[in-house]
Amino acid sequence: MEFASIIQTLSIAALPVVLAITLHEAAHGYAARYFGDPTAWLAGRISLNPLRHVELFGTILLPILLYLVNSPFLFGWAKPVPVDFSRLRHPKRDMLWVAAAGPAVNLVMALGWAALLKVDTLIPVNQFSYPLALMCQVGIGINLALMALNLIPLPPLDGGRIAVSLLPWSLAIRFARLERWGFFILLALMYFNVLDVTVWPLVSLLKQTILSLFQLN
Repeated sequence: MEFASIIQTLSIAALPVVLAITLHEAAHGYAARYFGDPTAWLAGRISLNPLRHVELFGTILLPILLYLVNSPFLFGWAKPVPVDFSRLRHPKRDMLWVAAAGPAVNLVMALGWAALLKVDTLIPVNQFSYPLALMCQVGIGINLALMALNLIPLPPLDGGRIAVSLLPWSLAIRFARLERWGFFILLALMYFNVLDVTVWPLVSLLKQTILSLFQLN
């Protein structure tokens, strides 16, 4: 890929990727404060400013690498927002809402990018039409990928937190102990292509559903 093409690609993908990753984390902080934990707020992490959440490798370098190698799905991460679940008003119950806030925001953003793509198809064609369409496609894809990946029921992913919240106490405590191994389990799932037959087909289905919803197919 030529240098000029790389720069063009990065300029198109940068905004949707950074927003998807950083606003996901900001949503956790907002939800935690709403349910009684001010930890993220006191640390200055409840902010829509992406710079407060950017982590060099997970937010920038990894998504860029995946995009440049034509990976069918993009994902990454930001600096985790600090949440002290013990300070929530109802720790076990409220954990569900704090964990679900990130994926929920990703779904909203995916719908927002789809709506913008629809607008792009309705206005007269101009020099920005094609780049904007590509940006919207990246926005839909990265947000759905992050939402689906984070909803895997594996601590410390959001899906794991949700599972801990829903399970009875005895099972929740034992399940939460998986957190120390969660990252390695996720790597194993990726290495053995488990996500290729579970998560990524779901992402493709969701994307087609959203495109159909906005009559973009």
